[in-house]
Amino acid sequence: MDIRVRTRRRCEIIDITKEASECCRQVGGSGLLQVYCPHTTAGIAVNENADPSVKEDVLGWLERAVPRDDPRYRHAEGNADAHIKAILTGTQTAVPYRDGTLLLGRWQGVFLMEFDGPRTRTVRLTILREAP
Repeated sequence: MDIRVRTRRRCEIIDITKEASECCRQVGGSGLLQVYCPHTTAGIAVNENADPSVKEDVLGWLERAVPRDDPRYRHAEGNADAHIKAILTGTQTAVPYRDGTLLLGRWQGVFLMEFDGPRTRTVRLTILREAP
């Protein structure tokens, strides 16, 4: 199942937990949900979903660690920082589910990490079912 996510800013963290949960609910049973982003300037993460300041802290740290306008970048498109941030966050994660319900921790959510927006992104959700 593919979902489309419209981002609104250059760097942004979008909660996609609801869509990931719905995919598991529709399939039912138990297994593993793989969440994959087929883009080179965006990532996927599982992290805190209770305090919105965590998203701000993560984006702030990434911007300080990998600034947008570092003169040492050689990538001609002007988005070298976005590629590096995507490498650091990774483009996929896997979350177990049971009886159609994601087995996330109490405060966890699933997120698309946008580093070169605004854009419309595709996120691929793939279910690996437990053998009966």
